[in-house]
Amino acid sequence: MLTAADFIPNLYTSTIENGSFEWSAPSNIALVKYWGKKENQIPANPSVSFTLNNCKTITKLAFSKKDASTSLNVTNSFSFDLLFEGKPKEDFKPKIQKFLERVEVYLPFLKEYHFTIDTQNTFPHSSGIASSASGMAALAMNFMSLERKLNPEMTDDYFYQKASFLARLGSGSACRSVKGNVVVWGNQENIEGSTDLFGVEFPYTFHENFKNYQDTILLVDKGEKQVSSTVGHDLMHNHPYAERRFAQAHENLDKLIVIFENGDLNEFIKVVESEALTLHAMMMTSMPYFILMKPNTLQIINAIWKFRNETQIPVCFTLDAGANVHVLYPENVKEKVLQFIQDELVVFCQNSQYICDKIGEGALLIDN
Repeated sequence: MLTAADFIPNLYTSTIENGSFEWSAPSNIALVKYWGKKENQIPANPSVSFTLNNCKTITKLAFSKKDASTSLNVTNSFSFDLLFEGKPKEDFKPKIQKFLERVEVYLPFLKEYHFTIDTQNTFPHSSGIASSASGMAALAMNFMSLERKLNPEMTDDYFYQKASFLARLGSGSACRSVKGNVVVWGNQENIEGSTDLFGVEFPYTFHENFKNYQDTILLVDKGEKQVSSTVGHDLMHNHPYAERRFAQAHENLDKLIVIFENGDLNEFIKVVESEALTLHAMMMTSMPYFILMKPNTLQIINAIWKFRNETQIPVCFTLDAGANVHVLYPENVKEKVLQFIQDELVVFCQNSQYICDKIGEGALLIDN
């Protein structure tokens, strides 16, 4: 079993003065939710997610080696410029600084280079879709591309495992945005290779019913998150229902192993919707407490239940820690569900906005 120490490199065998890489990494939507964490971004319970295809972050990392002769302090600090959609983005820099501090022990070359990080999202900024998972995953892929130049003997397995490990230190769910269309993060007894340290591709049979599964994201509220993920996770400390919740996540993940094999969409819907509502129930029963759904979120949920009951079309919802609704459904009912969304659900979206997405494959190298 790998430990964090296994990602601390020995001496590098090559050198590189400057260059650039560009990676895209997608967002993901958890089916079994990660909510609550321990020290060093270790999850309190395992989770599993669908990797998305269209909602992604594209990050270009340019690097040049510092000239140590110009300043005694030049190699004692991190040096980077941060651009968002081509323009300086100073308010993002503290998060990147914190990330670099966390990962320096695993990437000891970081202070030797000046970096220009140029990042953009394929989904609208302030759309209410969290970009921390895709953003941190894309950045981690770029840093690993640089480390592979310094250590050309690196295996692909190590490359992707360490990229996921590093992404996790920036944003927990980012470790699920590196590789694979269905990703498990967190130690689960019945899932071979699962670990708290990084995300792993779901290793078992995946029924045809779930191939190319669709996710239409209804943008109910595009404002800033009411409560940050970090604060939300911290609310699970001393939560009266925390231990039972963590056990429930293990149970639901075991159920999904069977469901992914047999393709039972009715059972899939039960697990996924229950998980979404449980996440919000934990927020409503914490201290302090939060209600993250909006009235229109509830309108959409009720409309989905009514439509599913009347048509027997296997469409369901899930939620992140916010008001937006992810509508999940198999590809073979896509036309009917999109018509339903147009006819009945768009009215509940802010500015009638929604995003059509589906299961994707993970991070992609664009340029090296």
